[in-house]
Amino acid sequence: MEIAAKMVKLRKMEMILLLILVIVVAATAANVTYDHRALVIDGKRKVLISGSIHYPRSTPEMWPELIQKSKDGGLDVIETYVFWSGHEPEKNKYNFEGRYDLVKFVKLAAKAGLYVHLRIGPYVCAEWNYGGFPVWLHFVPGIKFRTDNEPFKEEMQRFTTKIVDLMKQEKLYASQGGPIILSQIENEYGNIDSAYGAAAKSYIKWSASMALSLDTGVPWNMCQQADAPDPMINTCNGFYCDQFTPNSNNKPKMWTENWSGWFLGFGDPSPYRPVEDLAFAVARFYQRGGTFQNYYMYHGGTNFDRTSGGPLISTSYDYDAPIDEYGLLRQPKWGHLRDLHKAIKLCEDALISTDPTITSLGSNLEAAVYKTESGSCAAFLANVGTKSDATVTFNGKSYNLPAWSVSILPDCKNVAFNTAKINSATVSTAFARQSLKPDGGSSGELGSQWSYIKEPIGISKADAFLKPGLLEQINTTADKSDYLWYSLRMDIKGDETFLDEGSKAVLHIESLGQVVYAFINGKLAGSGHGKQKISLDIPINLVTGKNTIDLLSVTVGLANYGAFFDLVGAGITGPVTLKSAKGGSSIDLASQQWTYQVGLKGDDTGLATVDSSEWVSKSPLPTKQPLIWYKTTFDAPSGSEPVAIDYTGTGKGIAWVNGQSIGRYWPTSIAGNGGCTDSCDYRGSYRANKCLKNCGKPSQTLYHVPRSWLKPSGNILVLFEEMGGDPTQISFATKQTGSNLCLTVSQSHPPPVDTWTSDSKILNRNRTRPVLSLKCPFSTQVISSIKFASFGTPKGTCGSFTQGHCNSSRSLSLVQKACIGLRSCNVEVSTRVFGEPCRGVVKSLAVEASCS
Repeated sequence: MEIAAKMVKLRKMEMILLLILVIVVAATAANVTYDHRALVIDGKRKVLISGSIHYPRSTPEMWPELIQKSKDGGLDVIETYVFWSGHEPEKNKYNFEGRYDLVKFVKLAAKAGLYVHLRIGPYVCAEWNYGGFPVWLHFVPGIKFRTDNEPFKEEMQRFTTKIVDLMKQEKLYASQGGPIILSQIENEYGNIDSAYGAAAKSYIKWSASMALSLDTGVPWNMCQQADAPDPMINTCNGFYCDQFTPNSNNKPKMWTENWSGWFLGFGDPSPYRPVEDLAFAVARFYQRGGTFQNYYMYHGGTNFDRTSGGPLISTSYDYDAPIDEYGLLRQPKWGHLRDLHKAIKLCEDALISTDPTITSLGSNLEAAVYKTESGSCAAFLANVGTKSDATVTFNGKSYNLPAWSVSILPDCKNVAFNTAKINSATVSTAFARQSLKPDGGSSGELGSQWSYIKEPIGISKADAFLKPGLLEQINTTADKSDYLWYSLRMDIKGDETFLDEGSKAVLHIESLGQVVYAFINGKLAGSGHGKQKISLDIPINLVTGKNTIDLLSVTVGLANYGAFFDLVGAGITGPVTLKSAKGGSSIDLASQQWTYQVGLKGDDTGLATVDSSEWVSKSPLPTKQPLIWYKTTFDAPSGSEPVAIDYTGTGKGIAWVNGQSIGRYWPTSIAGNGGCTDSCDYRGSYRANKCLKNCGKPSQTLYHVPRSWLKPSGNILVLFEEMGGDPTQISFATKQTGSNLCLTVSQSHPPPVDTWTSDSKILNRNRTRPVLSLKCPFSTQVISSIKFASFGTPKGTCGSFTQGHCNSSRSLSLVQKACIGLRSCNVEVSTRVFGEPCRGVVKSLAVEASCS
């Protein structure tokens, strides 16, 4: 009886605890819906600012700081894709660990007080290998990607359900008290759906129905899908989305990808997007009725391992984002956008209450007013002209609008922010290089600290196989490796024209890409590379008797975008011919019996991750030869700054640090000479090739090595050098936030947005003038010197400021007095402070300061 009574008591306690848990969940759960103006959370419309961070493109150790910097920058939401190929590299074998710990990433966003937009896809594009699809999907019998195809739909539903169930198990949807307020199915399908005919429409309807059946309790969206069926929210992607209109008056205007820059490709110059234009695009979107905007990317990160797509997408995925590849703030981009977000949030009450009233103020001039019955009023004044500044009259007051800019007036009277007028200082970042110090601090030659193993040329593995004709590479390798050997043996008789004295035979090779090396009798004869088509004519020397032709085909990321991108091939598909140098006979080699080998012998023996007795440490170290594995040990660079390896001096290959793949390196891939300018005019529509730098230089020489992958000493660097280079020229670099601050603020700048309070009133009526604000990047620093200061008409940019025809002689002394010895300082930009150096012109204060 005593035991029975205890059991009853225990059951009662369990019921009470369960009831408490239900009450707690109910109390924290959020009801997320939407209407024609905005997402609605617990009955309240929200103006939301979002930014993309892709969890596998950084490390778990970096995530908390990246998320906090995003919050500090004014974001409400973290947006990420879900990467199927990373989570299910083999069918039914899942990976949610390390950089793929999606649950941890989402929980960290929640811990920081941010919402999450989970873009499941599961097609993601993202310049990710194969668009995020695992390559094994290609081999499912009868499958056709992204269309009304049963095998594909079955696999898509299975993976989508897996992700949704995982999020539900961890109670991560807002309906369960978690941070996920929105999910996405499919991705940019509307850009290419016409290629799939009628099946596209039924596929999209099925995708929507399937997603809704998973009962997440939060809305779903489809981006770039004008015919997204209700209740899916169709959203916009692009450099500008102010003209976008949802396909229903019941849906809010949402922008899921505002491209903050552009991606880098091997062989291309570096693209960047001026922050004045990016801010203009954002302000225009909210001006014309938008309430949810996402930066793609807010932090771009790194394409570690073999995850970059394209093909020929670089290992860096920096994207010119507000937080750079290494996790450092890109200033003034981050700071100017932070101020923009503050200004937009000052307008939130008005924005969510009504639709804008838009009126013309003249040619290319526009006002949008949000005015509520309760008296809230916010206005956006825009000059969409690309040439001339303008002065407009609005509500009886005069306002100056620079070309291609928007002014935000949270009270319909005073300007809190103008997109073209930056109040955030430029803070430089730079790489400090140091030699690759051998482990143990040996003072001996670095080359003596390297060991090597030569990768065999041609066939060396037991799993090689014979096939007649030339095989397409992806179907042959299943993308298990970048490398595929094509090997052919042939006999040449002494009387054949291929052996004519004084001339060479010509080996003609055509490949779908991306790199080809041709070896004749064990020696490199020639090579070439190309994105989708390679055509080579290589003069070769043959010998009487047996000859071996070994062709190494190398992929550099698989296609990730476009209709039927999954069918874009790679490798040597022919023709391959051998021609007499004198234009006589020709042999078709494509149809002959070839021997194939997938991958490298060094891969099979685990040279990247496992120690081997095969490593050779004898001098001299062979350099500038193809197909060599190299290994060395090193000490981690001192300090806590982000680390990169400078591969200058090497050719092309893949590298590992302590068994972690830092990705493909290719410092000999040089950008073309055309398209770069010393400066880029932000005015006018941005496009991916508008603003370029580093023309005529290597696309990428520096490759990120996360600090968390390093030990203080005894680190192992392994690289497979396929092209031929000198690894002893490799050096480390730490990326450091510089000590210089630069800023120019004019008399026409609005006062700092921080002078406003949340109820849209000026906090201090005496602070209505523009202010130049400086702040050292680290709490331990103070402003130690003022290198330049001029109030008047200063010229130049950071590092090259000069005085103009007008300058206040008191500029330097006043700024020194206000700033030196302090971590931060504020200097009013006015003649009241500096005197009147010249009448009739708008004057500016330019300052370059140094922190220490």
